[in-house]
Amino acid sequence: MKKEGIQLFGRTPKKVTRLEYDKEQKTPIIKCSICNGEQIAGFKHHQTGKFEEIMLIRNEKDLEEFKERYGLAEVPKEY
Repeated sequence: MKKEGIQLFGRTPKKVTRLEYDKEQKTPIIKCSICNGEQIAGFKHHQTGKFEEIMLIRNEKDLEEFKERYGLAEVPKEY
């Protein structure tokens, strides 16, 4: 018997809520390590240059989730 709204193994799809950020003060970027390839998505403050970490990017799915969450089309990388 299949219940409505429940997928395989009882997991329901996640609904991503759109979050806001201060577009005048911050720029979304992916900070990449040249040593180990680690990628962290976040926002860089224009005036101070301080980076605010939001989430670790392990694969393309994580990157798409970050872009969808903040309504971004493309996110530049910074090394």
